[in-house]
Amino acid sequence: MTNKILNILSITVFSVASNYLNAQEKNYVSEVWTADQGKNYRNPILYADYSDPDAIRVGEDYYMTASSFNEAPGLPILHSKDMVNWKLVNYALPDVLPNDHFSTPKRGDGVWAPSIRFHKGEFYIYWGDPDFGIYMVKTKDPLGTWEKPVLVMEGKGLIDSCPFWDDNGNAYLVHGWAGSRAGVKSLLSVNKMNPEGTKILDKGVHIFDGHDAHPTIEGPKFYKRNGYYYIFAPAGGVATGWQLVLRSKNIYGPYEEKVVLEQGSTKINGPHQGAWVDTPSGEDWFYHFQDIDAGGRIVHLQPMKWEKDWPVIGIDNNKNGIGEPVLTYKKPNIGQSYPIATPPETDEFDGEKLGIQWQWSANENIVWSSKLPGQNFLRLFSMKVPEGEKNLWNVPNLLTQKFPAPNFAASTKVKLIPEDAKEGKTAGLLVMGLDHESIVITNKPDGFYLQLRRAEKADKGGEEKVLFETKLKWNEAYLKVNVNEPNGLCQFSYSENGKNFTKVGDVFQAKPGKWIGAKVGLYSISTTKAPRGGYADFDWFRITKN
Repeated sequence: MTNKILNILSITVFSVASNYLNAQEKNYVSEVWTADQGKNYRNPILYADYSDPDAIRVGEDYYMTASSFNEAPGLPILHSKDMVNWKLVNYALPDVLPNDHFSTPKRGDGVWAPSIRFHKGEFYIYWGDPDFGIYMVKTKDPLGTWEKPVLVMEGKGLIDSCPFWDDNGNAYLVHGWAGSRAGVKSLLSVNKMNPEGTKILDKGVHIFDGHDAHPTIEGPKFYKRNGYYYIFAPAGGVATGWQLVLRSKNIYGPYEEKVVLEQGSTKINGPHQGAWVDTPSGEDWFYHFQDIDAGGRIVHLQPMKWEKDWPVIGIDNNKNGIGEPVLTYKKPNIGQSYPIATPPETDEFDGEKLGIQWQWSANENIVWSSKLPGQNFLRLFSMKVPEGEKNLWNVPNLLTQKFPAPNFAASTKVKLIPEDAKEGKTAGLLVMGLDHESIVITNKPDGFYLQLRRAEKADKGGEEKVLFETKLKWNEAYLKVNVNEPNGLCQFSYSENGKNFTKVGDVFQAKPGKWIGAKVGLYSISTTKAPRGGYADFDWFRITKN
């Protein structure tokens, strides 16, 4: 069944979901980045690390998911009515699987390059874990609880999977290979699946080899149009690559190839890996990412059209037959206007739960935090760091969110309660990546101190060092980090009254994490020698203009 027929049939399926969305609270609108410019939009659509995005239309609703790696919860679900304004509405994966394995940070592992599809009234997401295989999770309600994930194909090096149900009911799965585990990459393979999409039925067939002209081909997405099977796939590497499209009249090939999107004369590097999505009126569009280092892989939207059964993405500025990405363009024609909306950033901690934007560095342990009804603050308990650790790289209870813009400020108010411990409890504001820096309150036998801490090459065991220290009058302080272009220059500061802030330390260059951008957030820890107990109360966390 074609995508168009499926979309027509599905228009009425999600009245419950749509009503739920309409009943949600007022849209969050970021102070620091919005894509909606009235009649036009600006790229990126999402100035945040929604890596390897995939998107679909179901009736008049658009849904997107993205890689989440080790971060929990995983598989974010974003929703839009106009393709430009996106809300973060759910996660499909409360815990990364296997649960015990991801109870400690496995940075860069976990959920790689998912695909979201709608088939026979259900949403499906497939993703590859390079160490365990290809998983699938599904639901009838994308805003509700997703079913327990199924391991569709077990094995090492299996990544970047996408399902396809043909007109005759046959089901297939296309995927890539991780050279770090499989010993080979730059290959795309197709497996036959059972119609339920729960298991593969054969060893698979290689259908494209990119070693000669398209190295590191990965992230394939399956489509069908006018009798052609299409595979949209990025090649050439994350930061430097291009978008390739393959087509064939036979699902197993041979496939013709055409580069359809490249950086060209633009400043948008590596424009590739994403989703072809149409509108009810018949317009075609393409989502892709751009790797901006510390800012992660941000999401762009490009106009798309078809010429001689090949897609043309972006604008072909130099008339070489290959599109280049646009920075601004007229908004998709979806028949009406919708209010501006962005994924949430600020959290006043006055709701019954944490804001949906937060993720932990590993599967959540309920003892890490408490957020009781009626309490207008977040309590993070002073969890002991793993034995022998020199920095925060392997600490699971870091509560972080994505950088939301090229320029912003993140601030919080924190109060440290060490209970019986005379020293060794620490809590504060963090910028996390391969290098990390934080501004914290810590306790010593003679009182409370504010410190600026930094660890370089944290993934290699680089030791965290104290760069600045001053004694505080009491056990609470206001903490802030200003982040600026280019590429995440961070200046930390503090205040004891919330009005007059003092800069501390030199400017810190944020670094990406492993396959993700830098993240900003909160944490509360204890040394292994300190008595158990202690906690930190955070009154709020705010993202504002600098």
